[in-house]
Amino acid sequence: MLSFPLFLVAIIAAALALAILVVLLRTGWAWNIAVDIPNARSLHVRPVPRVGGWGVLPAVLLLTAIFAPPFRGIALGAFLLGMVSLIDDRRGLTARVRLAAHAVVVAATVMISATQLPWPWAVLAGIAMVWFVNLYNFMDGSNGLAGGMAVFGFGTYAIAAASTEPSLAHVAAVVAGAAAGFLVLNFPRAKIFLGDVGSIPLGFMAGALGFWGWQHGSWPIWFPAVVFAPFIADSTVTLLRRLMRGEKVWEAHREHYYQRLVQMTGKHEHVALIYYWLMLVGSAIALLALHGPEWIQWCCVAIWYAALAMVGVLIDGRWRRFRHACP
Repeated sequence: MLSFPLFLVAIIAAALALAILVVLLRTGWAWNIAVDIPNARSLHVRPVPRVGGWGVLPAVLLLTAIFAPPFRGIALGAFLLGMVSLIDDRRGLTARVRLAAHAVVVAATVMISATQLPWPWAVLAGIAMVWFVNLYNFMDGSNGLAGGMAVFGFGTYAIAAASTEPSLAHVAAVVAGAAAGFLVLNFPRAKIFLGDVGSIPLGFMAGALGFWGWQHGSWPIWFPAVVFAPFIADSTVTLLRRLMRGEKVWEAHREHYYQRLVQMTGKHEHVALIYYWLMLVGSAIALLALHGPEWIQWCCVAIWYAALAMVGVLIDGRWRRFRHACP
């Protein structure tokens, strides 16, 4: 592994991802690859290329091979999921086929990353990782949101692993940097969207690196769940509500908390900043709790999720008043 400062690794990744995306935009290829056409459930009003993943994924693959060779297997999993998403964009795949592909890649990742993990825990870890894969896709619907979450989340991974597992820290810095390069063109005004080719691999990397770090002693099991708590809480509560109503959870909708906030405020950037603040606070809590006794760590987890629940209650109340005023 090449030994480079983490910030320099992140800068290289950002520059590479941004350069690829600028070329796609200036040549017009971006419009031939995939375009998001607004519909009744969209939060935007004009067509936008969905090519962010075409810059993020190559940067992650190349720089992981250079700066963090032990994680080439996980990077390969991200590549395979990106290709499945590309086929889905081009020809369309059923939800069952997509989910099967996610499960296969996740199962292989659990097997190569686990260290003497009992099989019931391995199954639960696999289910959680498949959820990570998909929640990123669910949350990729507003300017700056998914890209910013990647910068904060993987940046926190890099900081936490810097003193214990340099390879893990480097691959996390690569992903954070690549996401930052994409964010330049996605926030505050979106010239491109991330798309499934970007969001699915990012969700996979969040889960896979989180699992690897737990299994190899870089952090406790709760750490990834706190680092990405705003995404996890928003997606999980929203999807459970839809399930309880008998709705098809894989169909597009506008019921996530971030989607409701955009509809109420009309400002994508304001919503992104709210989530950035939540991610920043959660990351600080996670990093500080790492150095405390186990009982304090779990108290921090419970308190943070309780705080997010209160934020959700406040948004629900404001949403009801908004709907009543605008029937």
